[in-house]
Amino acid sequence: MSKRLRGIFPVLQTPLDEAGDLDPASLEREVDFCVQCGAHGVVFPVLGGEFQFLSDRERQQLVEVVIQAADGRLPVVAGVAGNSAAIAREHAEHAGKAGADAVVALPPLVAPGTAEERVEYYRAIADAAGVPVFIQNSPPGMSPDFLVRLLTEIENVRYVKEEAHPSAHNVARVVEATGEHCWGVFGGALGRWMISEMRRGAVGFMPAAETTDVYVQIWDAFQAGDQAEARRIFNLLLPLINFNMLLGMRAVKETLVRRGVIQTAQMRQPGCAELDDEDRRELAELLEDLRPLFRV
Repeated sequence: MSKRLRGIFPVLQTPLDEAGDLDPASLEREVDFCVQCGAHGVVFPVLGGEFQFLSDRERQQLVEVVIQAADGRLPVVAGVAGNSAAIAREHAEHAGKAGADAVVALPPLVAPGTAEERVEYYRAIADAAGVPVFIQNSPPGMSPDFLVRLLTEIENVRYVKEEAHPSAHNVARVVEATGEHCWGVFGGALGRWMISEMRRGAVGFMPAAETTDVYVQIWDAFQAGDQAEARRIFNLLLPLINFNMLLGMRAVKETLVRRGVIQTAQMRQPGCAELDDEDRRELAELLEDLRPLFRV
């Protein structure tokens, strides 16, 4: 891509109907919602989208739904991680051919392998996709030094989504060490460190999608030089971030239901926490506090 990616790239959740089947129409609405909220791109499917609980066929089907729904209105970053280089290569090739603007991948999921095997894993993804690659660095994470190696040795590995602890420190180390080899470090983890990460050089974020419009306003205020306003809005959002961290993606989906984006908060991931009456009451109060910031 000639234009480097930056800004708020929400991670789309995988919508399901009451029977637990895929709901592509709700996924299309989720893309539209993100566009209306002012997102700078979208990401799908990654951990927040339950990709590890989707079949390969489902993943590729839904990637095509997202790319078609985006219709060039904003970039799409496709998740292509797999348990091996062969699996990830297949998803990367599909994403590139389907029209993804970039791809993102965790290291191999079940057995991360040796350092050399991880290098070859990302090389296979980069070769197959033919578009810029994000390294998703989630806990326990790869060291900043190893991320620098991937960025400097593999053509098309251009970005990092940094979520390993301490993420803000890691952002600064990678930005300082890579120079032009790295086109940008994005934050994740629901954006809970985004002010500190922006101060240390982060060029974007991949939070969940349920309050995309609020994340965009934090980003816009900070980029305009109004750090006090960015902090004010962030402080209003932080209780919901904490709520979501405690209860997981079902809470995120419940907010999307309440905002009229998806039909249900059904999860594909087994064993997810259920929201009880007190959780629902707490969520209602948190969303009421944020309502003046909603654009959709």
